[in-house]
Amino acid sequence: MDNLTFIIGVIGNIISVLMFLSPVGTFRRIVKNGSTEEFDSLPYICTLLNSSLWTYYGIIKPGSYLVSTVNGFGVIVETVYIALFIQFAHTKMRNRTAILAGVLNVGISGTTLLLAQFFLHGQMRINVIGFMSTGLNIIMYSSPLGVMKTVVTTKSVESMPFLLSFFFFLNGGVWTLYAVLVADWFLGVPNGMGLFLGAVQLIIYAIYRNPNSSKQIIEDLEQADQTERLLPPSSNPTQE
Repeated sequence: MDNLTFIIGVIGNIISVLMFLSPVGTFRRIVKNGSTEEFDSLPYICTLLNSSLWTYYGIIKPGSYLVSTVNGFGVIVETVYIALFIQFAHTKMRNRTAILAGVLNVGISGTTLLLAQFFLHGQMRINVIGFMSTGLNIIMYSSPLGVMKTVVTTKSVESMPFLLSFFFFLNGGVWTLYAVLVADWFLGVPNGMGLFLGAVQLIIYAIYRNPNSSKQIIEDLEQADQTERLLPPSSNPTQE
């Protein structure tokens, strides 16, 4: 069982690294165009805060080093993303991103870690950080809900990167299995939710990934309806 848990944990680390790197294409586009366009910085800010707490959780909880290693990597990557976002966003979005990052990633994160380190001890420290990490993990997985609404409204997947949704789905599934094996429900609950929301995102992406085809189908149906209206109604002979 220990070997299986370790293997699943390593697989989870690999998938999580890929998940953290999945927005690279998005940021390559941002750098190339010199604009953040319709992309939102909130998912990256939430992910940075979440990764910071999970890194600390993995450090203070015995046997959870696989949690701390991958989330430590996430802290570095998300910091780079936010820095690029601030550099290329328009003034209003740049200010909003800087304020949110300062409040959440510096103020709240720093205060939480300092209080936990100096005023909490043993299992109490683990439980408090675990509960906070679980809540923020749920926020991380649910943060693309606004983007999903945009996709449904505009019938375009431009603002919802496929790789990010795909790795959310895989990441949630693997870490849910890992949580079951180690009986860690702080990991299990949010990642189970991530598995579900990732599946929903993939379904939405599959529906709206080719808007031109959808428009063509609608136009064909409308044309068929108009043609049918131009045809004379069929008459049934009456028998006397």
